Amino acid sequence: MSARETVAFVLAQAPAPPADPGGQGEDFGKSSPVGLVLLILFAIAVVFLIRSMTKHLKKVPVVFDEEKAAAAAPARSKRAAATREAETEQSETKPDKGESP
Repeated sequence: MSARETVAFVLAQAPAPPADPGGQGEDFGKSSPVGLVLLILFAIAVVFLIRSMTKHLKKVPVVFDEEKAAAAAPARSKRAAATREAETEQSETKPDKGESP
């Protein structure tokens, strides 16, 4: 074997595999009880978030048209709107203190 063949043979060999390839040691793929507790806590949080979102979505009107929304509004908001309209009408018809009637 010549020197050239020896160098080519040494360079062509595959490197030896590391003792711990890619962090896949003895405990690779195993979980701990802490992971189970976190998973359960996340599941509980998701359930509460879904309940809250459902409650909020029930408050959203089906149609965003103002006329239909006013017709579907509860009586309390209709009374409030009527009171506001009456106040604006009174302020428009009431003369200022400086003007004569």
